[in-house]
Amino acid sequence: MSTGLLLDALFKKHETGAGHPERVARYEAISRVLSERGIVGKARKLAPRVATEDEVTLCHTPGYLALVKREIGEGTHLLSTGDTMVCGESFDVALNATGGLLNAVDAAIEGTVNNAFCAVRPPGHHATADRGMGFCIFNSVAIAARYAQRRHGLERVAIIDWDVHHGNGTQDIFYEDGSVFYFSTHQSPLYPGTGHPGETGVGAGKGMTLNAPFPAGAGMAEIGGVFRERFVPAMESFKPELVLISAGFDSRIDDPLGDFRLTDADFAELTRILLKVAERHAEGRLVSVLEGGYNVEGLALAVASHVDALMGG
Repeated sequence: MSTGLLLDALFKKHETGAGHPERVARYEAISRVLSERGIVGKARKLAPRVATEDEVTLCHTPGYLALVKREIGEGTHLLSTGDTMVCGESFDVALNATGGLLNAVDAAIEGTVNNAFCAVRPPGHHATADRGMGFCIFNSVAIAARYAQRRHGLERVAIIDWDVHHGNGTQDIFYEDGSVFYFSTHQSPLYPGTGHPGETGVGAGKGMTLNAPFPAGAGMAEIGGVFRERFVPAMESFKPELVLISAGFDSRIDDPLGDFRLTDADFAELTRILLKVAERHAEGRLVSVLEGGYNVEGLALAVASHVDALMGG
């Protein structure tokens, strides 16, 4: 199985300040462990690129894009829209994170790779159409879904979000859209306070959002259960042509910002479940992008387990 890997030192240039959980050490640990385990050498290298304005505005308003560019250019360290720390390089890094994910989508759809993992920073799933928040600037996974539809003509895309925090931005962007299925497992109550089971979409999007909140202490029995018993059957009707993962590893045991108990082996098993969905409905096309995960060493081990499973391990 051919797996693409986006791993580039460019993503170290997004500096968030001393003590911030979404820090450069996350990328460094992932890079080190993937190298030590021989995964970097076995994967097909993918490159970042700057996402264009037209690509970013597939999901974000032109006004928000202009605000981010202006505020970072003026030297702000905190976006005015919310809790997102930035530095002078952050606009360029965020555009490359998005563009790199779009390169991975191209590779998966064009058959260069079967699947891919993108170890990018900053994360994206909390960013709404007009607001950066929760460490996020641009919602890369949402843009990737819309890009696959606009560039490659796909009709149906599934986004699976196993981050411990609900991806409010992704849900919001597609809440009235019947062509993108959004599935989230997350801890509740926890930031950002969204993701109730009753939030299922409206209009054309009714039934296209599946939220599975769990209390602190939940593990594979609960999370794996909802994957198998609710999400997989839902895909029999939806039949996605591309599977995207918002891969947040703060749902791993011992993460400082969450209280779930998933292990590295559990992430491998969740990955295999989604690979089977992709194989059954989407010609195997699956692209995963890094979201959260703040126990640096644990994050790196979980990522390695995830990518190894993508490679057929």
